[in-house]
Amino acid sequence: MYAKKILILGIGNILWADEGFGVRTVERLNQLYEFPENVRLLDGGTQGLYLIQDVREAKVLIVFDAIDYGLPPGTLKVLEDKKVPKFMGVKKVSLHQTGFQEVLALAELMGDYPEKLLLIGVQPEEIEDYGGSLYPAVKEQIQPAIEKALEYLNHMGISCRKRKTPLTVNESCSLSVLNMRDYESGRPSEKDALRNGDERVLKSDDFMVTEPCAVSMGENALDVGFDHHLEKYR
Repeated sequence: MYAKKILILGIGNILWADEGFGVRTVERLNQLYEFPENVRLLDGGTQGLYLIQDVREAKVLIVFDAIDYGLPPGTLKVLEDKKVPKFMGVKKVSLHQTGFQEVLALAELMGDYPEKLLLIGVQPEEIEDYGGSLYPAVKEQIQPAIEKALEYLNHMGISCRKRKTPLTVNESCSLSVLNMRDYESGRPSEKDALRNGDERVLKSDDFMVTEPCAVSMGENALDVGFDHHLEKYR
């Protein structure tokens, strides 16, 4: 059995629709499966360089993320080892990918690069939807992505066990409002909270930013009577 440290990491931002794929996948994986002690699951969010120590300690790193492969929305694509940092540096979905690319580069510079690296990415359909959850085509790939990770681990002799009873929301998430069910059901309508900028503000003259008007000071606005003041102190 493979006894070295394994990190299963989900990165992304759940506040921007499909960009939350990685985090939601790790969340589901934790709810449904149990792993040996040497396997750690982590919601990396958008922490970027703050993940460096976690990555340095891992000999095997599995990453779930939304990646712009230029493919149809919802397409799942798996990359291994040297191809991973190269692909995360092209057509970045958001700044968190720049940060994670730097994490990998720094780990390599410090001599602690993972021995094995697997990226399980999905092509997002929409990320410009603040407060939105995963779109259907992307959400459908959560379980297939999990199966890819389990298959990869199985090849290394790592066996996981499906939980008899999936973890509840409170057990699997420190803030229940962030779990996908409550997050989706609690979202206000577009009328109450527009997604891409509130036109009531953007098109209102009350919120227009203009250059301040110049105040006329007359022809001698800069004349402070220097000679007069100089005589005064002689």
